Amino acid sequence: MIYLDSFIFPDSEMEFEFFIDIKRTCYNSFYPFQVLSRNSFKNVEFEPITIFYGGNGSGKSTALNVIAEKLEMKRDSIFNKSNFFTDYVDMCTMNLSYTVPNVKRVITSDDVFDYILNIRSLNEGIDQRREEVFKEYLDLKQMKLQVKSLADYDELKKINKARRKTQSSFVRDELMDNVKGFSNGESAFLYFTEKIKENSLFLLDEPENSLSPKLQIELMKLIEDYAHFFNCQFVISTHSPFLLALKGAKIYNLDENPVQISNWTKLENVRVYYQFFKQYEESFDDHR
Repeated sequence: MIYLDSFIFPDSEMEFEFFIDIKRTCYNSFYPFQVLSRNSFKNVEFEPITIFYGGNGSGKSTALNVIAEKLEMKRDSIFNKSNFFTDYVDMCTMNLSYTVPNVKRVITSDDVFDYILNIRSLNEGIDQRREEVFKEYLDLKQMKLQVKSLADYDELKKINKARRKTQSSFVRDELMDNVKGFSNGESAFLYFTEKIKENSLFLLDEPENSLSPKLQIELMKLIEDYAHFFNCQFVISTHSPFLLALKGAKIYNLDENPVQISNWTKLENVRVYYQFFKQYEESFDDHR
């Protein structure tokens, strides 16, 4: 499914005209101006899966955030805009093939990290409460109580419960399940599975962060399935060789000047991995 058909960023000439009346000495930064125009990145024609590839500073995340703001997309974490961000977004134009779905979301590394930190905080709270319940169990086992009121009756039920159960089963019943069984990577992957729904438009900013190679492959399969079978469109900024291998993905190489559409096997980052493992190919053969 293609909801977002095309997007046009301002070129260097448009940027120059904008700054004619701006006193440059008043500002230290003009971001996001002069980032994408540096490599003549202007027109984007989208597919169900479109990827912005490039090294650090190439502008791939900038492009993604500009599109997200133009579409007024929902995001979980706070996005700090520069002085000129809104001006730049206003200069952009876009074409939609279909009405943008109700679910349109940008997912950034900050969103995922905040989710992981929230789980950690939850676990810390559970751990603290667990110690309190341990002590409560021991106190209840030794307590003697005469029922004189409804409050005493409720307390008596808790005493009897403690006497019937082992310490571990009592604590387990009193606490919610601890989610600490998930690693950071597993928690990050869980975040994507919770947010990605059918009939939706998603912008993913370096989703490989916090994910192991195995989980990156799982995310790749998830994206392919939702793009091909569940009417979703994805725009992704990444330099992960696993995500770059997404079937049918259209890849814009922001390291080129001007920006070019590239095959994933020709990209520098992928070639570095390939050459590295090729160098040690015999070592892999020795451990078959």
